[in-house]
Amino acid sequence: MILMKKIIILFLIYCSSVAVNAAKKYNVLFIISDDLTSTALSCYGNMVCKTPNIDAIAAVGTRFTRAYCQGTYCGPSRASFMSGYYPHATGVLGYRSPRPQIGDRATWSQHFMNHGYHAARVSKIYHMGVPGGIEQGGHGADDAASWHERYNSKGPEWRAPGKGETLQRNANGKRPVVGGNTFVVVEADGDDLVHSDGKTAVKAAELIGKFAKQGKPFFLGVGFVRPHVPFVAPQKYYEPFLPYSKMKLPPKIEGDWDDIPKPGINYCTSLNMQMDIRKQKKAVGGYYASVAFLDAQVGKVMAALKQSGQADNTIVIFTSDHGFHLGEHDFWAKVSLLDESSQVPLIISVPGQKPAVCHSFVELLDLYPSLAAMCGLPAQERLQGKDISPMLQDPTHTVRSAAFSVAPMRKGFLLREDDWAFIQYGEQGQNGTELYHIKTDPRQYTNLAAKPAHAKTVARFRKQMAAKLAAIRDNDLPRRKQ
Repeated sequence: MILMKKIIILFLIYCSSVAVNAAKKYNVLFIISDDLTSTALSCYGNMVCKTPNIDAIAAVGTRFTRAYCQGTYCGPSRASFMSGYYPHATGVLGYRSPRPQIGDRATWSQHFMNHGYHAARVSKIYHMGVPGGIEQGGHGADDAASWHERYNSKGPEWRAPGKGETLQRNANGKRPVVGGNTFVVVEADGDDLVHSDGKTAVKAAELIGKFAKQGKPFFLGVGFVRPHVPFVAPQKYYEPFLPYSKMKLPPKIEGDWDDIPKPGINYCTSLNMQMDIRKQKKAVGGYYASVAFLDAQVGKVMAALKQSGQADNTIVIFTSDHGFHLGEHDFWAKVSLLDESSQVPLIISVPGQKPAVCHSFVELLDLYPSLAAMCGLPAQERLQGKDISPMLQDPTHTVRSAAFSVAPMRKGFLLREDDWAFIQYGEQGQNGTELYHIKTDPRQYTNLAAKPAHAKTVARFRKQMAAKLAAIRDNDLPRRKQ
């Protein structure tokens, strides 16, 4: 009897401890990069581009290998994970704030604000034009109601003094360094603080120090704009990648585009950008230098968190809004629904949790409900993401059998399963389809959609896609602009 009483007491103590831990209001430090492919990070296997500071987050956190964005360019992706809805639920398929569509519904950071958190952002969380918006220093498509404080980090972008070259549509080499959403490499003069991301790191560090003294939990969004084009960073970050001729390009497969429907040919290719092999290798080197610069700024933010004394009380998330092609299929940049563009790096570090690698499917849309659950905030059934927090204790846990993403610019839709990747253009696939068997063709070179042997698989995916889109649109929003 005495032994039984002791067991019951210990059990009650354990349950109480679990309940307190579950309700703990951790700080949230959300760090997001722009146009970052996971294949450029050393913690994801890159042997050329070293990212020690991002790797350090992965070393103590859970690194997700199959995380997918919900829109393969900035605007719809960011509006989605911040609002809690898929792009086709709100109709935000471009570069706008989701606020007119969601009304008074709380965004991710706003939900934390409503439950005692102080929320702030530095630079790009919602959409903000790069380079134009960064040069101007404005708020872009930001949502004022999502923050108590918000700060922008103005920078010179392609106008930074230094050694520059326009790689895109510059076959004769006579085109000067130009602005806009263009492949430009600038080995910049001066130090980190010349640039937007250097300023963002300093401001974020300052805010962490301030918030540590406030006596209430904080939600801090830190948005870095690199490695988004133009590829601009202080010259020292280029040194490991010089000469550019040593950069390796992905294999080039003859006839690679022959079985791809027209909307599946990406908007940026080596052909239409007129980039020869030299320029392609320089683009890779410039991208890697931008990633190295980004990594150094992440290190400054993490050092400030440690110095503040809040590291053991703060959940850290590192991710990107979407991926980026670096010459795979002779494609460059984003928009495509192939893995290089739709898949994103995602690392979540929770104090006290063991480090792990998780191969289960997750979506950026899952961050909102998951962080709310981890911080003991009320759940909201209206959210279209899923709670992935159990994966941090059990990386084999699964919440979805497929990841879903869209490329509104091409009216494209992706369902990505363990064995298959299915892409259709048009809501009925009227503009073409792609089907890849991932187990035998992981780089997605052979489109099987037109093969009679795979007709049943295509039919299954068409039905599944129709059901997914119907479910997405069956929500609590009073109005949608499709």
